Amino acid sequence: MAVELAPELLEILACPHCHGALAVDHEREELVCLAADCGLAYPVRQGIPVLLIDEARRPDAG
Repeated sequence: MAVELAPELLEILACPHCHGALAVDHEREELVCLAADCGLAYPVRQGIPVLLIDEARRPDAG
């Protein structure tokens, strides 16, 4: 199931850890931080982004 977020929402959302921009990863159903030194991936559950650092997947956690 693809992540469907309004483009306006995606423009204002930021990574809670580093405040970097987020991009949608439709395959994994998550938002991924684009900052090179961060890269945390936040799950999207039932169309709602879960922007909690404790819920984020680390980039090296596959």
